[in-house]
Amino acid sequence: MKHPDQRVGIFVDVANLYHSAKNLYGARVNFAKLLEEAVAKRKLIRAMAYAVRSQQSKDEEKFFEVLSNQGFELRMKDLQVFAGGAKKGDWDIGMAVDIIRMSSKIDVVVIVTGDGDFVPLVEYVKHQGPYVELMAFSGSASSKLIETADEFVDLSANKKQFLLPIKERKFFSKNN
Repeated sequence: MKHPDQRVGIFVDVANLYHSAKNLYGARVNFAKLLEEAVAKRKLIRAMAYAVRSQQSKDEEKFFEVLSNQGFELRMKDLQVFAGGAKKGDWDIGMAVDIIRMSSKIDVVVIVTGDGDFVPLVEYVKHQGPYVELMAFSGSASSKLIETADEFVDLSANKKQFLLPIKERKFFSKNN
């Protein structure tokens, strides 16, 4: 179904991928390889990455800079912390609105998440005409979401391509 004349929009749920890779494999996502696979030599119109900023580390800002340098348009939100300690920070609605807005301008919508909350969105977008591709780790993806998409790319099937080891920090004493 992929051909070079297709206009592609890519929409990445960064938190979903980050936590899936970390929890399933103790690894990080190779977003550069993910983008390359999602584009698949077609015409990239937009690649949007939706992330929540916790402002807890300098590594987080470096990560966002790397994503931007790889060709992703970053959509950022600050993590909300409520009285009592509850935290909230997701992009489901914002991501859905952007996909709906873009769906008339692209031939293929690539949604990168395993979150089953996106099932109604996928059904809607398919009704509007675009082909919907889903990319996620099968071990943490909603089976209903996988069924609903026109095509599913299982990131778990090629871990060497889509995963990077988590860099361990080594601390040395003065005696080492």
